Amino acid sequence: MATIIAVLMNFGQSLAAIGMSLLYSVLAVFQAVSALVQSTIESILKLGQSITTLVLELFQGVFGLVFANFAAILVVGGVYYLYTLRQQGKGPKVLQKKRL
Repeated sequence: MATIIAVLMNFGQSLAAIGMSLLYSVLAVFQAVSALVQSTIESILKLGQSITTLVLELFQGVFGLVFANFAAILVVGGVYYLYTLRQQGKGPKVLQKKRL
């Protein structure tokens, strides 16, 4: 009788070991899928960052030139506008000509 109980205990332990191995295998698959998704997302983000850096470095000179010219036009246009207001005597009192 003791041998039957020992055999059944051994069988139960084997089934538990198989169940634990199966559980560990399923967890390993989920971990692998999670790592794959994380790696894919990181790669996509790095690709976007690289493309953005490439575009900015390629066109930095062009954008800088356009911005500098736009700023210069604003400054020159503002000075000309204030000058014309002063000539017409319509601007603020600081800009108006003194009439004798």
